[in-house]
Amino acid sequence: MELNEVVKKIRLDLGLSQEGLARELHVGFTSVNRWENGRTKPNRIARHALIELCKGKKIELDLIEALKK
Repeated sequence: MELNEVVKKIRLDLGLSQEGLARELHVGFTSVNRWENGRTKPNRIARHALIELCKGKKIELDLIEALKK
């Protein structure tokens, strides 16, 4: 699974809109949109924040591992 697909799946599993995920990660909505469309990738800080959010919400481990690559 590509990183953009992982980000989208996590967002959907959390039941969040792109704007909602952006708020949770303290990034702009356009950042989440670009990640999901494959135009950019989350930087190290955003990936760490996303991993921590996933751990707190019991997201599948294979999705968390995909973020670490």
